[in-house]
Amino acid sequence: VMLPFTKFEAMGLGARFAWALALLCAGRADGVATGVAGGKSPLPPSSRQVALGRIQAMRRQAVMLPSELEPAPLSPTVAVDEGEIEYPGPLSGPQRLLRAATFWSRALPIVFSYLQLQASFNVRERMGETLDEAAMELEWDAQHTMGAAKLKETIETLMGFYVKTGQIIAARVDLFPRQYTDALSGLTDYVDAMPASLVKRVIEQELLTGTETFSDVFQWFDDEPLGAASIAQVHHARLTHKYGGMEVAVKVQRPAIEPKLLGDIANLKALAKPLRSVPSIPVDYYVVFSELEAQLADEFDFVKEAAAMERIGAALLRTPSGEPCQSPVRTPLPVANLVTRRCLVMEYMDGIPLSRAKAQMEKRGIDPDGPEAQLFALKLLRALTDAFGRSILETGFFHADPHAGNLFVMKDGSIGLIDFGQVKQISGRAREALAKVIVALADRKSDDDPDELALIGRLSLELGVVLKPDAKPEGPAATAMWLFDGSVDKLPGGYDMGELSPNSPVMELQSFPQDLVLVGRATVLIKGIAARLGVKWSLAREWAPIARSVLEQQRNPPRPGRTRFRAVLRTMREWCKGRAEKVATRLSPALRRRLASAVLRLRKLRGLE
Repeated sequence: VMLPFTKFEAMGLGARFAWALALLCAGRADGVATGVAGGKSPLPPSSRQVALGRIQAMRRQAVMLPSELEPAPLSPTVAVDEGEIEYPGPLSGPQRLLRAATFWSRALPIVFSYLQLQASFNVRERMGETLDEAAMELEWDAQHTMGAAKLKETIETLMGFYVKTGQIIAARVDLFPRQYTDALSGLTDYVDAMPASLVKRVIEQELLTGTETFSDVFQWFDDEPLGAASIAQVHHARLTHKYGGMEVAVKVQRPAIEPKLLGDIANLKALAKPLRSVPSIPVDYYVVFSELEAQLADEFDFVKEAAAMERIGAALLRTPSGEPCQSPVRTPLPVANLVTRRCLVMEYMDGIPLSRAKAQMEKRGIDPDGPEAQLFALKLLRALTDAFGRSILETGFFHADPHAGNLFVMKDGSIGLIDFGQVKQISGRAREALAKVIVALADRKSDDDPDELALIGRLSLELGVVLKPDAKPEGPAATAMWLFDGSVDKLPGGYDMGELSPNSPVMELQSFPQDLVLVGRATVLIKGIAARLGVKWSLAREWAPIARSVLEQQRNPPRPGRTRFRAVLRTMREWCKGRAEKVATRLSPALRRRLASAVLRLRKLRGLE
């Protein structure tokens, strides 16, 4: 089949490239088909006809026009008034190829534009021109704005796992230019929504039993989603009295999304694998994507998510010794008997996502840079530090997908944590080694004492961190400080704190323990919030009391059945703090601003900032 030249000429470069590769695959398929048909294939006779059918279908797809080869939508068109919803199988080979080619045909020009701008600066400098730093900064800003817009457009076109990548970039305000984090921040909690009719059919298929109807389960159901993400979307509803009559959030998985997202991450792994030996790439992204792939596979099972939600929520409400305590964050609870692999009904969290908090503040007349906003940001930083510190160190089981769309600002001012699809359990040995690293970092008297650095370095290596053979002796300790102590400006060995700096300790990493990849993701979120606030935040110092308690209880397990006096005092202190915060929310805006300013001044006087 020949493609008319006029149509080929009208294609874009990326479409030509994708079409040519697909046709090449069809040509290779011809050779395979010939071998199979001629009996030269090692396949058993019963499998040959299946193989021939798939090869012929691949060839038919490969010779289609590129307009016919558009990537399949993430939410397939389904006749919601006919029978059960079909869950299509994985994308075909040509479709996966085109999807990957579409991404790189759009992403590579962004990379090349940066290289071109840098090359122009280099040429001008060699020609003796004195470059004005302010003018260069303006050109880089313009480049960032253009690159961010193109990357956002690419992600919104392809969706899938590329949205997850965009969410990670949006959270890295300490690493990526502001133009990128601002442009991609909208990806954190709202993507393209499925039609309500499709959502209801999935719910009916997953939840209803026997002769039950939709109205037997729900008093009312809001057709407008609360949020739509790459894997699922969530709706607000109220259950009937038969199921408790409470307000709930209903999470519904997109049909056919699993094979598409796993295909996307397979493309990223294939790209990252040959880059493992490139010296200028500071992080082994193949390990990162492999860990995310393993987590992503569990994220498609909402029964596992419900169990994780209950487990983390219960753990945060008690100390390791079993005493009740105040949880630093609020977590929803699943509704019994209304959870399946593709549908999850849970407690409704009455608040707004952190990604929309700035707009909500402006709507209420609160200055996003004013004292009230700063005080809330400090409260958020404290809540996340405590929640993740306790989860990681006390049980080793923690929320592994923290981003602004999964953090809620509740109406009472508390912090909510949702979406437990990605969780991680680290081993007891890794948890103990991490606790020892945290304590050693917090107890050090200086940043250049050889004995202290040797201890921190040895403990870091016990975690599984492997550095290059020619790394400086201070490399392991500098890596631990870079990851868990944002209060330092200069690292031992002359290393820089900047992750992409040529002199960063990350550049010395040969491999990073897969068990701790998602621990690093949580620390990145907290470091990013601290960087936005301009606060020098040491996770080592903040997590040290938790780490010491964990190590002490490993040496001397607590005796059950005893209520300690300090536990009673802690409960009273937390109750008083909660009452004070509740009273503060009832004050007039002017009084709240004055109170927030006074609290911030007091914190500075006490050296807490």
